[in-house]
Amino acid sequence: MVTDNMRLIPRSFLWRTILMILVPLIIAQVIIANVFFGNHWSRVHATLARSLAVEISTMMNFMDDGNDDAARKMARDMGINVSINSKLNRPSKNDNESREAGLLATELSNRLRRPAQIYIDKAKRLVFIDVPTNDGQIATFGTSLYRIYSTSTEVFIIWLIGSILIVSILITPFIIMHTRSIRRIARAAGRFGRGLDAPGFQPTGSKEIREAAAAMITMKERLNRYNRTRTDMLNAVSHDLKAPLTRMRLAVETDTASKPDLLHDIDRMTEMVNGYLAFARGEIPEIEQTTELPAMLLRIARDAAPDKDIQTDFPVEPAQFYARPMALARAFGNIIENAARYANKTIRITEHDTADQIEIIIEDDGPGIPDDKKRDAMRPFVRLDDARSDKTGGTGLGLSIAQTAIENHGGQMFLENSTLGGLRVRVVLPI
Repeated sequence: MVTDNMRLIPRSFLWRTILMILVPLIIAQVIIANVFFGNHWSRVHATLARSLAVEISTMMNFMDDGNDDAARKMARDMGINVSINSKLNRPSKNDNESREAGLLATELSNRLRRPAQIYIDKAKRLVFIDVPTNDGQIATFGTSLYRIYSTSTEVFIIWLIGSILIVSILITPFIIMHTRSIRRIARAAGRFGRGLDAPGFQPTGSKEIREAAAAMITMKERLNRYNRTRTDMLNAVSHDLKAPLTRMRLAVETDTASKPDLLHDIDRMTEMVNGYLAFARGEIPEIEQTTELPAMLLRIARDAAPDKDIQTDFPVEPAQFYARPMALARAFGNIIENAARYANKTIRITEHDTADQIEIIIEDDGPGIPDDKKRDAMRPFVRLDDARSDKTGGTGLGLSIAQTAIENHGGQMFLENSTLGGLRVRVVLPI
């Protein structure tokens, strides 16, 4: 039974939305119409029927008293045509029980001591009331049908139906536009799921739909970056381990191997493998805690660069925000260790707080990074040794791991030129 009911509900978003708007509107209109017909309509027609019945009853009293002139004068004043006939050619069935004349027939039967026959000419919108007189003739009272029946009923019904049609015409284009935006997102998501791009796809529609589309584009970019990173990692592992292994094999085969050289190569490979594993594992799940950055940054800087001149500029009351402190410590640790590796003498750490974000700036006075290579420096397994130093080593993962941790906190990381002459890393985190 539930399945059968579900089949009656349209599956498309367009028709579900239209029904969601129109069904309550129709129900409201039906309730309004019921209230109107049950109260206003019945009262208005009862008043009209009572008024005409009183007038006819009064004129019949004049006629019964033989005062026909008074009856005719009153009829003229009331807009009623009165005629006395001995015989009339009427239809076999009267309209006493019709919707228009039912109330009037009831009022006349209550006020007159004789039967009254009501006939309606709908084509001419006239009503005729035949009442027998005391002398055996028939008094016919003719007047407009509007004296007993208000056409506002039909007008009201037309407006009810018209309002539903107007609302339907107005809302349908907007719903269609929203539906098209959702369909575009669905098509783009389908292409993204198959590993394809969606050329020309742009967020459109309402704010919520645009946000959903933008989130999907961001997800696609992160997946692409993850795939590129995985490929780069495999290439880096094969490339970076090949050289020391070849050197060690050659040294063993030629009996030129020395213990210090072998240990150096082993330490180097251990460092690279640990770096690859740390990057492949990503972040360990961690509960968010209230965090302040100055103490963390100062501790990391003192541990990473004990021989450097560390300059700090922190707020008197630093901002507190919810974050994963271990993940941030790893991120800022990589950035500060990178600065310590290349700085000549000075490392400067600054924090600027606003109502909705925290900005951390880490600068060094080293050689810096050329502008055309800053983007590459953020990629994993990319080392810019020529731009920095010939003896720096490393696996090229420090800044990439830091960027991933910062983005996982909803922040951004930028590489810029420092006034000290070296690299300026600017991190923006939301509060």
